[in-house]
Amino acid sequence: MDRREFIKISATLLATSRIGLANTQNLFTPALLKPRRLQPGATIGLVNPAGVIFTQEEVDLARAKVEELGLRVVEGQHLLDRYGYLAGQDKDRAQDLMNMFTNPDVDAILALRGGWGCNRILPMLDFKAIRRNAKVLIGYSDITSLLLALHARTGLVTFHGPVGTSTWNGFSTEFFTRMVFDGEKVVMRNPDEVDEIEDAPKNSIITITPGVARGKILGGNLSVLTSMIGSHYLPDFRQAILFVEEIGEEPYRVDRMLTQLKIAGILDQLSGFVFGKCTRCEPETPEASLSLEQVLRDHIKPLGIPAWYGAMIGHITDKFTMPLGIQAEIDAGEGEIRLLESAVI
Repeated sequence: MDRREFIKISATLLATSRIGLANTQNLFTPALLKPRRLQPGATIGLVNPAGVIFTQEEVDLARAKVEELGLRVVEGQHLLDRYGYLAGQDKDRAQDLMNMFTNPDVDAILALRGGWGCNRILPMLDFKAIRRNAKVLIGYSDITSLLLALHARTGLVTFHGPVGTSTWNGFSTEFFTRMVFDGEKVVMRNPDEVDEIEDAPKNSIITITPGVARGKILGGNLSVLTSMIGSHYLPDFRQAILFVEEIGEEPYRVDRMLTQLKIAGILDQLSGFVFGKCTRCEPETPEASLSLEQVLRDHIKPLGIPAWYGAMIGHITDKFTMPLGIQAEIDAGEGEIRLLESAVI
């Protein structure tokens, strides 16, 4: 083999390996882009990019919750559209989201609910326009698609937190306002409460591997995240702290999804791991099932990275607001997440 043939074959192999990596995640994330913090009287754009909302009352309740925070509301044109289980046609849901980003009078964007549908609209979004009009985007569950994709393609810091139909109680509102209004480097730790029925700590954690880790924090709903593997809408997970949460999935399904993250190479890249709450994830036949704790230990313990289960993240009433894309530090023994920088400017 002469030198020219060697160079040609090497270039082909290198290109092939890069294509494989790109199909798993985006290794060329744009420079970090922080949105402006919210001020009292700011305007929130209310959109519904995923599952259908059936009544105007649900929209009105969400509007009232936002207005209680001292904010104004602009409603998307297609909030009450319906196309089966989706909140209208893909193009209309995508257009509502783009309209809020490009509207100079809108300061932040709040998803009305999750469900399913955000993955379907990702190819319809103008990421260059979104980067030119950076603003707070917040939601959880299926909104994970948007949170991860926008960060991957624009560098924008996005926020995993309450949707419009969430309870917005004192706990959830406090973390949202401290992070998005005040720009605090928030420390998140489960509250010390006692379950009166069980006479035991209500929000205790299970440490998988103790220790402290630092890295860019990324994550969201586990099933939505795994549904994006193989696309160009996932960010770079190298040395990241991954947080995930889930609802209505038995342990074998969580096992399947963590296995998918493993064989896609994502778990091996992490510096830390946090599993929030797995709501209604009990096995239908416990005697013929691994426990969720066993599944987590099987997949996460061998990684040798700080990790725990039980953070206040997920389909729960009291939830943290988690920024995607900024540097954080976790202490798995204490169950603590510490932001090392502000998520807004």
